Amino acid sequence: MSERPAGSPAGAGQPTFARDLGLFDATMIGVGAMIGAGIFVLTGIAAGESGPASILAFALNGAVTLLTAFAYAELAAAIPEAGGGYAFVRKAFPGAIGFTAGWMLWFAYTVACSLYALGFAGYFWEFFIKYMPGFADGAFGVVGEHGAGLIVTFVIGASFVRINMRGTEVTGMAENVLTVAKLIILSVFIAYGLKAVGAVPVAETAAAFNPFFPQGFGGVIVAMGLTFIAFEGYDLIATVAEEIKEPEKNIPKATFISLAITMVFYLLILFVSLAAVRPPDGGPAWQFLGDYGETAVVRAAEGFMPAFGVAVIVFGGLLSTMSALNATVLASSRVAFSMARDGLLPGPVATIHPERRTPHIAIAVTGVILLVMALTLPIEAVGSAASLIFLLTFAMVNLSLIVLRRKMPDLPRRYRVPLYPFVPILGIVLNVFLAVYQFTFQPLAWYVTAGWVAIGLVLYYGYFRGQAVQDGRAVLEKPVPAGLAKDDSVVVPLHNPDHVGTLLDYARPIAEARGHSLVAYTVVEVPRQLPVNQGERFMDQRAGLLEAARGHAAAGGFALQTDTVIAHHASDGILAGATRYRGDCLVMGWKGYTDTRDRIMGEVADDVIRHAPCDLALLKVGRPGRPRRCLFPTAGGMHARLAAEMLNVLAPAFGMEVTTCYVVPPGASEDERRQADRWMGKTLESLEVDMDVERLVIEAKSVAAGIVEASQDYDLVVLGAAREPYLQQVVFGEIPEKVARSSPASVLVVKRYEGPVRGWLKSMFG
Repeated sequence: MSERPAGSPAGAGQPTFARDLGLFDATMIGVGAMIGAGIFVLTGIAAGESGPASILAFALNGAVTLLTAFAYAELAAAIPEAGGGYAFVRKAFPGAIGFTAGWMLWFAYTVACSLYALGFAGYFWEFFIKYMPGFADGAFGVVGEHGAGLIVTFVIGASFVRINMRGTEVTGMAENVLTVAKLIILSVFIAYGLKAVGAVPVAETAAAFNPFFPQGFGGVIVAMGLTFIAFEGYDLIATVAEEIKEPEKNIPKATFISLAITMVFYLLILFVSLAAVRPPDGGPAWQFLGDYGETAVVRAAEGFMPAFGVAVIVFGGLLSTMSALNATVLASSRVAFSMARDGLLPGPVATIHPERRTPHIAIAVTGVILLVMALTLPIEAVGSAASLIFLLTFAMVNLSLIVLRRKMPDLPRRYRVPLYPFVPILGIVLNVFLAVYQFTFQPLAWYVTAGWVAIGLVLYYGYFRGQAVQDGRAVLEKPVPAGLAKDDSVVVPLHNPDHVGTLLDYARPIAEARGHSLVAYTVVEVPRQLPVNQGERFMDQRAGLLEAARGHAAAGGFALQTDTVIAHHASDGILAGATRYRGDCLVMGWKGYTDTRDRIMGEVADDVIRHAPCDLALLKVGRPGRPRRCLFPTAGGMHARLAAEMLNVLAPAFGMEVTTCYVVPPGASEDERRQADRWMGKTLESLEVDMDVERLVIEAKSVAAGIVEASQDYDLVVLGAAREPYLQQVVFGEIPEKVARSSPASVLVVKRYEGPVRGWLKSMFG
């Protein structure tokens, strides 16, 4: 197995892929998936719905999908993991939302596989019906027309499942050959079409596009919804990001090159189909193409290509469906693999073949599902649902970009979305609009999607969620050492050796005021594929932290108990320790923002904040030394009251001066200033420190910016956890996080334990 590059998001020791795909291979995966049977099938349908404006419909779809392509390029280059859109959403929204994204994408890609396998069978028999009718009639006579189609579907589907099992190098080679051949054939079609257009007067060609909107602009919107599936494909590059060489450079390039090639071919095919066709009845070309629908391109080829034209187009259809099938089998199996690696599908699905370096079980499972769907289900209905799922997933990926910019600010991003955040916000709006609009002409797609999501959520809450915790994020259960935490305690998980003394200095007065013992512990993480008890081998690596903690306690003359927790994931170990030692308050170091590359206090902080079974105090260590001046912003609420309770203890322990403050907008009115004074008065009622507390009114455009500016003259800022609505947190970030990231002072953010009932209601209803 290959070594995972430094900074990779996956856990150490996890199974990984060989990086066998270069820029050309990645580009061909995107082109091969996008220029599939869709362009052959959808050209006539789009022309029938919107006339010559079908060119505009395709161009607008290209612009809409470009917005999401920006997001895929940045995220896939920065987080080159198998799974693509699922991996991004999962990092931004752990839990049910991340699972649902993967569950939907796996379904959508597998449906696309089934569609391409069936499409290949259709073009296969179309060739024999046209050029060898005797053979076709004989086959239909033996097994029937439907049976003959299913046989070819099974053979081609099984063949590409087998090819994918042999390795990404073989898969990429097959994709390159198929896609290049397909582009050559389509270039021949376009060349003959342009030749036919050039042979007639310009006025005659222009007449084919007049009127440009025969069905009105509403027809363009309908055509966009029907043809958007043709632009799904560049996202497949992201699903195999773990197998692409130099992903930070090659993924953005491959994404935009594949989209540009596809757009050029789509628009040229539409142009020549509309401009070069001369219907026998003299009617408009768009109406002629619309009447023939799925076979419109074949009919167009008959009009301006030599006798072999139909054979060329049919052969192009065969190549298109094969290359698209190959690419989507590759992508769907990687989504399944990534979900299994996260514990959200059965563990064996995440197995990698030791020699071929492919997720052979994930490919086999995906292959079985795609063949069953292709051979048994009404594929038109689920195919429409797949198109809808891609729209919804693209919207989620754009939202994930915004969230991950906030959660992972220091993640190396060789490529960054331009005009952020307007591009991803516009991508969200347009993708959701097209998804909602699809209900007006294809409501069944929404029903199928809702049903599939409902099934997934039942499985997630009934099995997969517990399985992920049990198998992928276990904690080693061992007896609590004698005399350790028999009663309630203040617990301090330790990770950074530089902050051991500081954390204990903050935790000690809290424990003394509450009359609790003080417990420090450290978490030993074990790779998920190893039994959790194997972590006992690594305990010596963390012994230095506990030794430093005991030395600090001895020097300070206070009692301290220490222990070690072994877990598959740091947050589970921290939470288990808080429960194990009857934690009444948890004091934890914090970097000031979430960052999944920091495996102990990055992504981990989110889980601890969400699930802590006690009061929580997160400390970002800023200026060195004991704090002497403290700034206490407040806007009320139970978390702010807990902050005041802690200041009642910490201020005398450190000998701190305390200033309470409130932020008002620039040029605030007298009423706003009186309101600020009332809030600070309520704060003073909660403070019991035996000293004068100053009041400070801060004028600033934003609360966070005002606090950060004022904190320049202080050593410590104490904040209650944010009470902002969920959507505001996602898009604009929480005030405590902004303050912690930007303030040079230490920042202590506290959160009162809400209890299981209140916490459950809040998680369900916000």
